[in-house]
Amino acid sequence: MRAVFGLVLIAGIGLAGFAAYMVKERLDTYEAALAQARAAQGQIVDTVEVFVAKEQLTYGARLAKEAVRLVKWPKSALPEGVFTEAAALFPEDKDPRTILRTMEKNEPILAVKITEPGQDAGITSRLKRGMRAFAIKVDATSGVSGFLRPGDRVDVYWTGNVGRMTVGGEGRGEITKLIQTGVQLVAVDQSASDERPGATVARTVTVAVRPNQVAALAQAQSTGKLSLALVGAGDDSVSSSIEMDQQMLLGLTRAREPEPVEKKEECTIRTRRGSEVVEIPIPCTN
Repeated sequence: MRAVFGLVLIAGIGLAGFAAYMVKERLDTYEAALAQARAAQGQIVDTVEVFVAKEQLTYGARLAKEAVRLVKWPKSALPEGVFTEAAALFPEDKDPRTILRTMEKNEPILAVKITEPGQDAGITSRLKRGMRAFAIKVDATSGVSGFLRPGDRVDVYWTGNVGRMTVGGEGRGEITKLIQTGVQLVAVDQSASDERPGATVARTVTVAVRPNQVAALAQAQSTGKLSLALVGAGDDSVSSSIEMDQQMLLGLTRAREPEPVEKKEECTIRTRRGSEVVEIPIPCTN
């Protein structure tokens, strides 16, 4: 009887220990899962749905609804000019927009890369309020060897012969002068696309300038030769007044004119001595 009681007691203690072990393991599992849930909750990022390209969109193509889709984008890292509503990207009763710059698959649709509804991908869509388009004739040397692209900024230099147009009538011959700085290119030849394969020597470039700059460039182009200097993409410096002539280039100095010698005033009187007329110096009274 005692042996049976001992076996039952031992079995009970074993079962109680096993139950305690199972409870502890279950609690540890719950605590681990709760810690993971708390960590995941701290990593949740607030997102916004934006329109992106389903496939590559090329310059000049019309933007269709079938070519875009909505994806979730981190709200803290939204690019400027994204579209979050279909009504804004595809307004009703208006023609589709046109692609201005190539966009790759899954790239956000940005306002700077498409035109307004119904506009073509011409230079008029690149002109801001108050700006005008002006064409400048270029060649391989004046056009930076064909490395110009729409969207680049250039400095414009004028080279010509000023003759005696300087103050005082002093001729300086041929000079080169910086006349416009940081002018933006909107087209090269007849293309407003910035995706030109390789370097292509252009015959004309079109710049976006204000009306007073148009007058200055037209006058400069008709009286001399214009050359362009490409400005770096991240260069925000402002070029100062630059002018160079042949004498400055070669380090020559102009010969100084001799100073005029002041002539001393003399007064004389004439008198006749017989048949001879003689001049006699006298002090000047006035």
